[in-house]
Amino acid sequence: MKIAVVGKGGSGKTTTSAVLARTFARAGASTLALDCDSNPNLGISLGLGEAATEHLVAVRDAVDAGEQEHASSPDDLVERFGADAPDGVRLSVVTAIQNPQPGCP
Repeated sequence: MKIAVVGKGGSGKTTTSAVLARTFARAGASTLALDCDSNPNLGISLGLGEAATEHLVAVRDAVDAGEQEHASSPDDLVERFGADAPDGVRLSVVTAIQNPQPGCP
């Protein structure tokens, strides 16, 4: 199952996403949360903490700046650019693909 949470700024998307992710994970579902926001705070809402969330944002920014290689597959993205949050949620902070390259997920 894939769920996307969208809406205007300040409407509660991050909070709703965190509640859904933790609820599914607590129920035993393998749960991957992707924070695609330009101001990513899902890690904080999931209970990952500010420092770990900022680290994921820095890694995303390094990829965007060409300082770090893109992931070669979706599994590689989750492994290299993700972190384990409470309740068994795996979180990755990602961005839109502006200039797709072959092999870039």
